[in-house]
Amino acid sequence: MTEVLVRLPEEMRGDLKEPLGDVVSDVVASRLSGRVVAVGDMVTYHLLQADVKPDVAVVDGRTEREEVDDEIVERWSALPVVARVGNEPGTVSRSVVEALYKAFDEGGLVEVEGEEDLVVLPAIVLAEKGDTVLYGQPGEGIVYVDVGDETRKNALDLLRRMDGDTDALEDALGLRNS
Repeated sequence: MTEVLVRLPEEMRGDLKEPLGDVVSDVVASRLSGRVVAVGDMVTYHLLQADVKPDVAVVDGRTEREEVDDEIVERWSALPVVARVGNEPGTVSRSVVEALYKAFDEGGLVEVEGEEDLVVLPAIVLAEKGDTVLYGQPGEGIVYVDVGDETRKNALDLLRRMDGDTDALEDALGLRNS
């Protein structure tokens, strides 16, 4: 069983419907800077279709609660897998944070058993200033997050408001002195 660090409470679901960056309909390579981090199967697929290889990608084999087509899996399967981890829907697990560290260090793909939707938040926190984190906004397009102090603070604030062990989360993210 994977250790859940935080869980999204029902009353926060609306807070996450607001995009954390600009929403565009397709990949705009000229908007990318620093390391490119893709969270989601379709975002990863669209980047690869545009001949942009993400430095870090996180996928779960699903989009909008449905399994993705074989063509999509085939496309991102060409990326080197750095970790396969569990992450329950609506949560952030310790194993997914550890896998993100490894992916940021080595580059490559994190395959999630469960759901990767909330993984965008620790990905933004762990990204460096100047990196670009992309994720899907259902029915709208691709969200471009230009990582800076403000976007990292916003992502961390959302994580801190979730139910669970936020101290352990901050430890896992390397934000606290042990």
